[in-house]
Amino acid sequence: MKIGIPRETKERETRVALTPDVVKSLVAKGYQITVESGAGTGSSFSDEDYRLAGAEISSNPGAIYTGSECVLKVNPPSSNEISSMAKGSKLISFMWAATNRDLVQSCAQQGVTAFSMDAIPRISRAQKMDALSSQSNLAGYKTVLLGANALGKIFPLMMTAAGTIKPCKVVIMGAGVAGLQAIATAKRLGAVVWVSDIRPETKEQVESLGGKFIEVQGDESIKTEGGYVKAVSEEFLKKQQAVIGKHVAEADLVITTALIPGKKAPVLITEDMVKSMKTGSVIVDMAVEQGGNCPLSEVNKNVVKHGVTIIGESNLPGLLPTNASELYAKNIQTFLEHLSDKNGFKLDLNEEITKGSIITHDGSIMQDYLKN
Repeated sequence: MKIGIPRETKERETRVALTPDVVKSLVAKGYQITVESGAGTGSSFSDEDYRLAGAEISSNPGAIYTGSECVLKVNPPSSNEISSMAKGSKLISFMWAATNRDLVQSCAQQGVTAFSMDAIPRISRAQKMDALSSQSNLAGYKTVLLGANALGKIFPLMMTAAGTIKPCKVVIMGAGVAGLQAIATAKRLGAVVWVSDIRPETKEQVESLGGKFIEVQGDESIKTEGGYVKAVSEEFLKKQQAVIGKHVAEADLVITTALIPGKKAPVLITEDMVKSMKTGSVIVDMAVEQGGNCPLSEVNKNVVKHGVTIIGESNLPGLLPTNASELYAKNIQTFLEHLSDKNGFKLDLNEEITKGSIITHDGSIMQDYLKN
């Protein structure tokens, strides 16, 4: 089977879908792989690295799409890229289908069978395919480093002859994969870490990493599915803001991680809360690309509002491209081998992983939530 790896065209993207090590593994199993020239440059993988791993190198991006039975990407393709794909060919990438309806329609109209890496069910046997977790893990780590770099003080308690420096207070909102890694990283750097999450079951995980849990009484508006929050009311968000307001006002660094798939990110840090913070403190808004957990954050900008630095980096895993690409390539290899072998795809549309992740097939949209 012919696999194509195009260079990512999204602005600020540094990752690549397959690394040379994974290419070598797939080639050994009989897959034929063509990589667009320069596809791995942002992740420090050269064309020669791919050539030595057994891939062909192409300088023609259009040929990657027209000549491949399956295209592997990180980001969703453009409509133009989809229009170059052959009917019946396969696409595997992040698609964020709920907010990319035009892309879904393009795939269906072109007859492309598309799978979304962000739609893979969160079940135990799919853990090695879980690209959301692998990328969020790195994002949580990098977020703390960005925040620490922007602060004018150190994280740990330090006792010196000239006096004692108090440890920084870090407040993390959300104890998902990114939040838990942020807790661990901030603790390793010596900060005092307070954590808020609307799911009470996360308290034990937070405390096992040395964080202090901020209790917020939940209500019936909170809907979770597969470990993700799917819905929450405005009333609950206001109650949460009231409870954590005191912690935010005392914080040196606030990290927000809350996302609701297919919806605008919930506002967790209001402008009044920003005004209450100490001059020189920092907010890192991990949800900035989906509207932001703070209304003052701006995509891909560091801004200072009311004396507070607000960091709005939209592609945190892309700041660690070598590791991010290595992990993503392993995720996508495991998923590809679940769906196919060297001779082609063997789809079982009733199998749980396939059923949950397939977006379009044979000209049809396969997920009910995308048909409305």
